[in-house]
Amino acid sequence: MANQVLNVYDTASQAELAGLYDDWASSYDSDLDGMGGPTEAVSMLEQCLTPDSRILDAGCGTGVIGQLLGQKGFQCVDGLDLSAGMLDRARQKNCYRSLYQCALGDSLDIADNSYDAVVIVGVFVRGHVGSNAFHELIRITRPGGYIVFTLRPEFRAGTDFQQTMDALEQAGHWHLKQVTEPFSGRFEAHPEVNLQVWVYQVA
Repeated sequence: MANQVLNVYDTASQAELAGLYDDWASSYDSDLDGMGGPTEAVSMLEQCLTPDSRILDAGCGTGVIGQLLGQKGFQCVDGLDLSAGMLDRARQKNCYRSLYQCALGDSLDIADNSYDAVVIVGVFVRGHVGSNAFHELIRITRPGGYIVFTLRPEFRAGTDFQQTMDALEQAGHWHLKQVTEPFSGRFEAHPEVNLQVWVYQVA
C-alpha cells in the first residue's frame, strides 16, 4: 500500500492519476481501512445539516464517505471522481443517487447552488487537486451551504492553499466556521501524517 500512495502523489498528469486509481480500486478499501478523515468530516457535516440535505462527495473514490453518510441517514448524496475504476466500486455500494466522472479543478457540469454541502476528503494533496478547485465548489454550493474538506497542516502551509482560503474569505465568498485540531491520519505506512478538517460556509 505504501507504494500505491507514493505513486499517486508523484503523477505527472490527470490521465496517469486516473489510471493509477483504476488499478488501486480493488484493494483501496482494505488498504486504507480506518484511515483518518472520513469519520471526522462526516461528524462535522452532521453538525451543519439535516438528513434531507443535498451533499456532493467530491473525490468520492470507492464510496467510503457515501457509506458513512448513508449510515447517518443522509440519502441525497451524489459522488464525483476522476477514476472510472473507483466509481465502479462506489456504484456497487448503492449509497449515491448519481455518480459523475470528472476532474476537480476543471469546470463542472453542475448547476449553480445545487448542493447544501460539498465534502472533500483526501483529495487536496500533492499531485492531485489544487486550490483553484474551490471556486467551482463554491459556485455549486447554495448560499449558506457548507464546504468541508481535509488538509495536512504542512501541505496547507507549504502551498498556496492558505493564501487562497484567506483570499476567498476576504472577498466575501465564504467564511470559516470551524477547523479541528490536527489529528492522526492513521496511515500505517505513514504514521507521521496528521490531518485537519476545515468547515467553510458559503456567503
